[in-house]
Amino acid sequence: MNFIGAGLAIIGAAIGAGYGNGQVIAKTIESMARQPEMSGQFRSTMFIGVALVEAVPILGVVIALLLVFQ
Repeated sequence: MNFIGAGLAIIGAAIGAGYGNGQVIAKTIESMARQPEMSGQFRSTMFIGVALVEAVPILGVVIALLLVFQ
């Protein structure tokens, strides 16, 4: 059961991160198209947002490893 739980944790984290990254990048590109003069600030904010979204799958992998090696 630990292996199934670990797999579900990683799958959920990967799907959530993929959707979150897609939304962050899509909204940033939309904002850059509307206000091109602010593209530098949007880009730096996007990188911070993507980094925060990517922290979730890392936690998912940690939880999965804890479930497997418990």
